[in-house]
Order: sequence, then C-alpha cells, then structure tokens
Amino acid sequence: MLLVVDIGNTNVVLGVFDGQKLAHHWRMATRADQTGDEFGIFLASLFQLAGISLGEIEGVIICSVVPPIQATIVRGIRRYLGMNPLLVGPGLKTGIAIRYDNPRDVGADRIVNAVAAYELVKGAAIVVDFGTATTFDLVGENGDYLGGAIAPGLALSMNALSEKTAKLPRVELVQRPPVVGRNTVDSIQSGMYWGYVGLVEGLLGRMIAESGFASVRVLATGGLARMLATECSTIAEVDEFLTLNGLRLLYERNRQ
Repeated sequence: MLLVVDIGNTNVVLGVFDGQKLAHHWRMATRADQTGDEFGIFLASLFQLAGISLGEIEGVIICSVVPPIQATIVRGIRRYLGMNPLLVGPGLKTGIAIRYDNPRDVGADRIVNAVAAYELVKGAAIVVDFGTATTFDLVGENGDYLGGAIAPGLALSMNALSEKTAKLPRVELVQRPPVVGRNTVDSIQSGMYWGYVGLVEGLLGRMIAESGFASVRVLATGGLARMLATECSTIAEVDEFLTLNGLRLLYERNRQ
C-alpha cells in the first residue's frame, strides 16, 4: 500500500492506494501549530478506523505548498511509519518537461496535476484546481508543462470582501444564486458566484485560444470543483482525486 499526502494552504488531503486503486481518502484542516506526534497519532487513528495496519504501508510520497507543515508531517511519518517519504520537488523524476522560466518556481501540486492530466488525456489539457488559490495549468500535446495562471480562490475572495469593507457582511457561498440580487446578501452571492464563473470561463477561453492546440481537454479538481464546473461549459470532467493519482504516478516513476 502507498500513502499519498497533498498539503495545501487550507486542507491536507491523504489517500491510501492499494495498487492503482484509491482504497481510502481523508481531508483534514491544515494547522500551523500541529506537531509531528499529533499528525502521527491522527494518522494511526485513521488507519485503525479503516482497518489498515501501519506496517502495510510500503511507501509515502508528499507534495506541499506549505514548507513548515511539510516538515512537521515528514517528522510524523518518520517516527510512526519508520520511513523517509518521497518529496515532490527538484530532483524527482516527473516524466515531463517543465517549460517555465524557472522550473523551481512551479508549485509542487501544479506539477502533480499536470502529470495526472497527461496520463489521463494523453494529449493537450488544462487543469483547473479550485483551492485556496485557483490555478490553471496548461499541458502540451506531448505532456510538457507549459505554464498557466493563478487567481485568488473563491472562498479567499469572499473572506477578503467582508474583512476589507466596513458594511458588507460575511455570507455563505451558495450554488446558482439569482444573478440580480434584491438584498445585500443576494448581491454578494451573485457577484462572487457568477463573477467567478465568468473569471474561469474567460481565462479558459483565452488560454485555449493562445495555446494554438486543435483540441484541449479541461479537467477540474479541488474542493469547489463540482459546484462551479456545472456552470462552466468549457470544463469537460471533474476529478476530485486528480492530485492523489498524480502522486501515485510520480511514486511509481521514482520507485527504486
């Protein structure tokens, strides 16, 4: 069995693969004050509930955009699983060329998504990852990572609006609010939801046109993917486990 860990700014997503099958997956809040022991005990509890023995795990791979949390989780894995995890970063074989001015600047999760997308599509693709930030990543017809765009995530934008204005309240994100709001809450929900749909559709349309590829398949992943993808006609498929599958692929390519 393989443990994969995707450390994001808001959540840490864990998965256990039995061969190529994702047997179990969990999502936990990213906590800056968590210790390695706390993570290890939490992991052991999850495994016990799932009927997995710690000794069944043969390997671990981690991608992270939060270095301090990565260090904590690595300590926990070393202590409770007795192994050194693979870390997505410089030196890891990806199987794709990274056409970025400085390849080290590309977030680990973006590379993982690109690897998974090309394995799935076998052609040009764009991955939209709806996380704390929303990332758009273009994969070429031969699997090269060609770059992309980064926008503030929808939840982050909603929080910023209420925090930086004197009278606008914090509101709940709802699906398909009325476009024309008749009160302040409805108006904020409309602007955020439909405005974000417009942002996604607009960026995708321009990215596809600029790519010059005859066909580009658009995949969506991340926490809000299913909510927003239904309104974005350009998005062909939602795969909430795209990043976890990409981690599995990278582990297999680097397994000694």
